[in-house]
Amino acid sequence: MVGEARRLPLGSNVVMDRRRLLDLVDQMRVAVPAEVREASSIVEQQEEILTRAQHEAEQVLSEAHTQVAERLEDDQIVKAAEERGRELVRQAEERVAAMVREAEEQVKARLAQVEAAANQQMDEADRYALEMLKKLEAQLASFVITVRAGIEALETKPGEVEE
Repeated sequence: MVGEARRLPLGSNVVMDRRRLLDLVDQMRVAVPAEVREASSIVEQQEEILTRAQHEAEQVLSEAHTQVAERLEDDQIVKAAEERGRELVRQAEERVAAMVREAEEQVKARLAQVEAAANQQMDEADRYALEMLKKLEAQLASFVITVRAGIEALETKPGEVEE
């Protein structure tokens, strides 16, 4: 009879170790920083793109200055070179601005994706934890009923009549 009191019928219910459940929730929360690192990588890529664009702009400007210096001898050529230099600078600035806009849009889009994925993972982890806690609560309620029945059975001895 003592051995039977220790073993509680579980039926189709599942019992999960509390530590195991908390470990699973922690693992889900640890997955989120990977998404954040990926977003950080995207930001670094944006910085690389901006650096390359700046370098390209500097090269274009350098080429323009070189062309202007070589043609200083003739006024007409100088004027044309200056105009061409301004045009090259304008084009370079436009390309840099376009590259910056594109990089910022890519970063914003990727960050939005990462944030949505992280939120979804957190929601799923919370739903799973809530489901496991509700199952645990139901099992504990069942255990309490079984324990109370055992206590009542032991308190009421055969031959005694409740008054």
